[in-house]
Amino acid sequence: MSAAVLQLVGVTQQYGEGETSVSALSGVDLTVDKGELVAIMGASGSGKSTLLSIAGGLQKPTSGEVVVEGTYLSTATRRDLAQLRRRSLGFVFQDFNLIPTLTAVENVTLPLELDGFRARVARRAGRDALASVGLEDKLDSYPDDLSGGQQQRVAIARAVVGGRRLILADEPTGALDSVTGEAVMKMIRSRVDQGAAGILVTHEPRHAAWADRIVFLRDGRIVDESQRRGADALLSDAR
Repeated sequence: MSAAVLQLVGVTQQYGEGETSVSALSGVDLTVDKGELVAIMGASGSGKSTLLSIAGGLQKPTSGEVVVEGTYLSTATRRDLAQLRRRSLGFVFQDFNLIPTLTAVENVTLPLELDGFRARVARRAGRDALASVGLEDKLDSYPDDLSGGQQQRVAIARAVVGGRRLILADEPTGALDSVTGEAVMKMIRSRVDQGAAGILVTHEPRHAAWADRIVFLRDGRIVDESQRRGADALLSDAR
């Protein structure tokens, strides 16, 4: 049985038509296995965030196929996609995407409750997830009462709660100080070691060093790739 959680096959994303068209991704092939964290690096505009969005089914590619745990996203219904996002996918965005009228624990537990978890069970899972990012004393705080770093930690907790099997993180440490950022990376790494697959978009070599594999994008194409053993040399060049 394949250990692949995510597969991108010949994925291309093109915006516009004719002479003004822009290719954000061009024929990208990428497989991420269970227990594997892949870091995506590249200059601004290289296609990193587009790749992440397509991997999570937030946008459809112009061509190619995306497969998440055996589900072909091109033929999945809207209901199937919604269920997949609630049960299997954990997103961490640069802008947090927290609901301002919900408390921290309510933001974390919302996907579980939408999926039918009892409120008490969901709250317990949410409390544990928030405690793991050092916010056990902020359960009932609203996003506006939290700092940017605290809001990002709530977003991290939401991404991993309920045993999500694919974690998609777009610069997850951008609003955090170095100490908290390392703690967040440790949490993502721990979740992957427990059996999830993960993609980390980052421009920080020290955060990419947590990954098992580093993929470099340039102009929408994969131009280099390294396993952890060879990553130090590539990261040194990237600096």
